[in-house]
Amino acid sequence: MLRKTLTVIAVAAIIAVSTPMAASAVEEDPYTPNEPTAATLAGSVAVGECVADAPYISYDIRLTDPDKQSTGNTASLVLSSGANVVTIPLGTLVNNRLTGTVLWPGASADDEGNATGWPGWALKDGTWVETSGNFAWTRGNISAVIKVNPEMPVALSYPAASPNCATPPTALSPETPGSPASAGDPALAATGGSLPYLAAGVGVVLVGLGAAVVVYRRRSARP
Repeated sequence: MLRKTLTVIAVAAIIAVSTPMAASAVEEDPYTPNEPTAATLAGSVAVGECVADAPYISYDIRLTDPDKQSTGNTASLVLSSGANVVTIPLGTLVNNRLTGTVLWPGASADDEGNATGWPGWALKDGTWVETSGNFAWTRGNISAVIKVNPEMPVALSYPAASPNCATPPTALSPETPGSPASAGDPALAATGGSLPYLAAGVGVVLVGLGAAVVVYRRRSARP
């Protein structure tokens, strides 16, 4: 009987000692490394715009990388139409930031920044003609991606033509490539150009009427 009692007490003691240890083992959180925050280009933009009739891409690239996950700091912009792809180098990020402008593919400008060429257009025999070459496809439906590692798609389209931005150069003078012709409504331009001639004609008529009046009065004054 005593032996049985001692056995029960021993078992109870073992259970009492092991229970906190088991609970401690369950409660103890094994070491799990924190997942690093992925780098992102959120807030970056690329926009098509015209400067002195030349099409440009203005960009503002912002890299957020708190855990140093990016493997590079050189940025590029990739344009694609599906069948065509062009990569435009943009430069190196400084303190995770890069801003600037770059000519649109196929465009050109002189030393003063004036436009001398446009994508999808060529100067032949003194006349601007539309062509399927010279990155003409970039003026259509394209997709654009800023790449640094990470990368991010952006909404980008060719800047629309306007009187102050000859893109494409339908209003340019073939004799002087790169210089815009009269902007605005051609009818208004033509009317304005005819005003000097109209004024001169009216003047001639008035002078003639005056002379006729003088002659008539002189004749009427004669006996």
